[in-house]
Amino acid sequence: MTRATHRSAEEIGRTELGPRPLPPLGEPRTGRLPATADTVLSNGLRVIAARHGVVPMVELRLRIPFAGENPKHAARAEVLAETLLTGTERRSRVQMDTDLAAVGGDLNAVVDPERLSVYGNALATGLDTLLDVLADALTGAAYLDEEITGERGRLVERIAVARSQPRVIAREELQRHRYGDHPFVREVPEAEDVAAVTAEEVRALHPESVLPRGSVLVLVGDIDPEQTVATVERILGGWQSEHSARALPSLPVVRGGDVKLVHRPGAVQSQLRLSAQALPRTDPQYPALQIANLTFGGYFSSRLVENIREDKGYTYGAHSSFEFTPGNGTLLVDADTASEVTAAALLETRYELARLALVPPTQSEVESARQYAIGGLLTSTASQSGMASTLVALAVAGLTQEWLVEHPERLREVTVEQVAEAAKRLAPTSFTGVVVGDADLLADQLRLLGGVVLP
Repeated sequence: MTRATHRSAEEIGRTELGPRPLPPLGEPRTGRLPATADTVLSNGLRVIAARHGVVPMVELRLRIPFAGENPKHAARAEVLAETLLTGTERRSRVQMDTDLAAVGGDLNAVVDPERLSVYGNALATGLDTLLDVLADALTGAAYLDEEITGERGRLVERIAVARSQPRVIAREELQRHRYGDHPFVREVPEAEDVAAVTAEEVRALHPESVLPRGSVLVLVGDIDPEQTVATVERILGGWQSEHSARALPSLPVVRGGDVKLVHRPGAVQSQLRLSAQALPRTDPQYPALQIANLTFGGYFSSRLVENIREDKGYTYGAHSSFEFTPGNGTLLVDADTASEVTAAALLETRYELARLALVPPTQSEVESARQYAIGGLLTSTASQSGMASTLVALAVAGLTQEWLVEHPERLREVTVEQVAEAAKRLAPTSFTGVVVGDADLLADQLRLLGGVVLP
C-alpha cells in the first residue's frame, strides 16, 4: 500500500539553499469599461445603466441631493428615510416587501447631510418590479401616522445609543471644529429633535425635497443598458417636479491650526482625529496625492501604521483617508489610543507627517502604494455591487465611467518627484483636529507637547 506524502507550506517555501525566493509581482490587469448608457431623462433624473458580470442580478443606487438649512432638517430627514419604504397609496408595507421578495429583491433608504440614498438589488428579471416599487415610494409614500410613530421611537433609541459612542462624539466634534455651524455638521440629530418630528412635517418634506432633477440613478448587472434606460423612463417618468433637489452648500476650506482637546470624563481611551484640506478627484494632482497619502497612512504597509501600531503599539489601527464632497476633498487621520499614550501618539503622528514632507517616499514606497491603489480600484469594481457604488460616487463627483480606466493610467504615470511635491500638502501645519478623552489625564502631557487648545 502506497502512502501519499504531503509537504507543508513551510517545506514548500524552502530549498536546500534557503528560503525559496518569491516571484516578482505581475503587472495589474487593465480595467475594462462595461457597456454603459448614460443619459438625463425629461424629468431631470440622470440614469446610468451598465452591464456587468454574469450573475443574473441587478444592483440599484439612487442618490438625491438632500441638504437643508433648517436646524431641524436632519431630524425630519432621518424619520423620512426610515419611513419612505413603509407603505404607499397603492401598497401597504407588507405588500411592498412581498412584491420585492417575489423577485429576490430588497430596497433600503439612508440619509446624511448631503444626500438621501436608496439602494437595493433584485433578480435581473425582476427589474420592472424593483423599479415599480421604487417609483411607488418616490411618488406616493404614505407616511402613515402609525408608521411614523413606530419608526420614530426606534430611531430615538438608536440615536441615544449612537450619541454615547466615542467614535460618534469624536466625529461630531471634528465636524464642528472644521466647519462650525455648516449644515454638513448635522450628521446625527439630537434625539429630542427626532422625538418632536410629526407625520405632517415628514409628509411636507417629501414633495419639497424628494426630487428627480439633479438626482442620479445607477443600475448595474445582467441588463441591456439601452433597454434599461427606456424601462426607467417608462416607470419613473411620473416622478416630476419643476424644482431641483437641494445640493449641499460649498464647504469652507479646512485650515491648519491647533488641535482641540474635548473633555470626556472617565474615558480610558482617546480618539485622535486630524484633518487637512486635500484635492477633489478631478484635480490633475490627485493621483500623486493619493499615492503620498497611502505611503503616510492609507494602508497597512504605511509609515504611520508601522510607527504607532507595529513599532510602538500605541493603537490597534491608524488610518488616513480621503473624504469627498462635490468639488471638494479633505484628508482624515484617525487613531484610538489608551489615555497614557495619547500625547505620544499625537507626537508620532505629527512626526510622520513632517517626515513625509522632508523625507519623501522612496521609489519602493511609491511602487508599493501605486500597486495597491490600482489593485484596490480593480477589486472594488469587480462585483456588481462595487461597480454600482463606484459609478454613483463618480457621477456625484462630476466624473464619468471612463475614469475607471483613465485613473489607473494616471497612477502609473506618477513620478517619485510628483509624489514628493504632493507630500508637502501633508505637512503638520496643514492639519487641525480634535482629541477626545479625559482631560484630567491628558491635559498635562498635551500642554507639554504644544499646539493643543485645552478646555
